[in-house]
Amino acid sequence: MIYILLSISCSVTVAVLLKLAKRYQINVLQAVMSNYLAAIVLSWFFFKPDFASVTSTAPSGLVIFLGVLLPVLFLILSASVRNIGIVKTDIAQRLSLFIPILAALYLYGEHFNNLKTIGLLGGFAAIVLTLARKSGDQVKTKNYLYPIAVFIGFGIIDVMFKQLALHQDIPYTSSLLIVFCISLVTAFIILIYNIVVRKQKAQLINFACGIVLGCFNFGNILFYMKAHRALANNPSTVFAAMNMGVILAGSLIGIFIFKEKVSKVNYAGIVLALVAILLITLSQRYAV
Repeated sequence: MIYILLSISCSVTVAVLLKLAKRYQINVLQAVMSNYLAAIVLSWFFFKPDFASVTSTAPSGLVIFLGVLLPVLFLILSASVRNIGIVKTDIAQRLSLFIPILAALYLYGEHFNNLKTIGLLGGFAAIVLTLARKSGDQVKTKNYLYPIAVFIGFGIIDVMFKQLALHQDIPYTSSLLIVFCISLVTAFIILIYNIVVRKQKAQLINFACGIVLGCFNFGNILFYMKAHRALANNPSTVFAAMNMGVILAGSLIGIFIFKEKVSKVNYAGIVLALVAILLITLSQRYAV
């Protein structure tokens, strides 16, 4: 369980760092670029990828798509945390798991039992309740597009990574490193555009913060993989503990430390999100 706790801690820390970026005027794009630089170095050190086994039949289009989408989605994630808060962003990110589940139904013909169906319906209801706002809420309506984009974007990325894992032509750790390299190049191109065209200044502090961000971001991936290896016979335990842990920890930090406003309806959405994830997890074990 120590790996699960470490993975949860790293995941929530990433959200906290993105929240603090606004307070300390950190340029997130510059931080995101060095975040991928840190991820590349750490991936090389911990995973020791084997590129000798990569063949011409490797899914290059899929890898490029993921490499471009990841930094773009990271910027959207940052905007969501900044404008709508950690609580709602974390829930939107975790409930994005329903998109690959639906993909499994329609693309791969996977059977849905009653628990999974109820969990899916509960999950979508949880999103509506979590993002619901009071009539006098000062948050701009357009800001609610950010968590919706996080929900859709992370769901698509999850499907793409599952597709990538199915290819035997390239080891998963090798493909992950290549994706990080493409993400670094993508972020660098966007950064150069902002510096040359939009006249933004590059500052060392932004890149330094990005290295810290990258370490926690990679730690989330590393410890999640280690948790699955340590509990190889109980993948649903890892799945449930990770998603529910992030929602609970993120909610507590957002509400009590950052004083994010959460209504009774939003609280109901948080509880329903936890129930939905629990039902999805149980559905992996029991056919009802």
